[in-house]
Amino acid sequence: MARIAFLFSGQGDQYPGMGKDLYENHPEAKEIFDLCDAIRPGTAKMCFSGTEEQLRETRNTQPCLFAVELAAARVLSAHGIRPQAAAGFSLGELAALTFAGMVDMETGFRLVCRRAELMQAAAEKADTSMAAVVKLDNEKVRELCSKYSAVYPVNYNCPGQVSVAGLRSEMEAFAADVKGAGGRAIPLKVSGGFHSPFMQEASAAFAEALSGISFQKGEVVLYSNKTAEPYGKDAARLLAEQICSPVRWEETIRHMTASGIDTFVEVGPGKTLANMMKKIDAQARVYAVCELPVLLSEVAKC
Repeated sequence: MARIAFLFSGQGDQYPGMGKDLYENHPEAKEIFDLCDAIRPGTAKMCFSGTEEQLRETRNTQPCLFAVELAAARVLSAHGIRPQAAAGFSLGELAALTFAGMVDMETGFRLVCRRAELMQAAAEKADTSMAAVVKLDNEKVRELCSKYSAVYPVNYNCPGQVSVAGLRSEMEAFAADVKGAGGRAIPLKVSGGFHSPFMQEASAAFAEALSGISFQKGEVVLYSNKTAEPYGKDAARLLAEQICSPVRWEETIRHMTASGIDTFVEVGPGKTLANMMKKIDAQARVYAVCELPVLLSEVAKC
């Protein structure tokens, strides 16, 4: 019997039209989109017909991805696919926490809307960008970042890939240094320098938003971006601090596999996490909701 983990996507996986097929063909998904629209009118329309530029704005990206991910998770559950563990990449951690039952759907969606507003505001205070550095090891990326006053390694994605955030004025020179060291810096489809000191103000404000939330015990084991370990009783602190802390994704996945997880399902519109997963553990079974018919057929055999 497979031991399954759901992996909820982060910013950068969005695209125009995402979630429309789920909405039109699965009543469980439509219910999620309708609930999100009742709280934030236009969310479904933004997913289905928003432009790439509109979806890149953090205030839109995060609520829209959250809606798609929870809709997809609900469809998987309706087909009897239930995980033993879950993790989410950046904003996906809030979707994973909601799916796990630590907060109800309405609370989770209101929180992601607030998170998006705060991170958008923080991003607008500094001209920042992000890039994925490939073909270099973690230590080399840290060494190159240390040459700059405001370029930081922020997401430890998989072997040979670290995302960095920094001032746009320094990122061009940083990318040249990466090339000189034998690597490549690939710009990311995000609107700010996330998981870095640029987000400290957003982190503090989100902590205030979380202070009145009563978190329940999760129905599955939920892993934290900040610690790469399962959540304890400090959900509010972990959710707030991850906004300005590195995402320890590769380490998280390795802890999951060490616990016996052998099947991973990316719950989101794309395959970014599935592709990372193959680089972290080539032996694991990996699927993505964007290939739903294949996923349902293959996971049923596990």
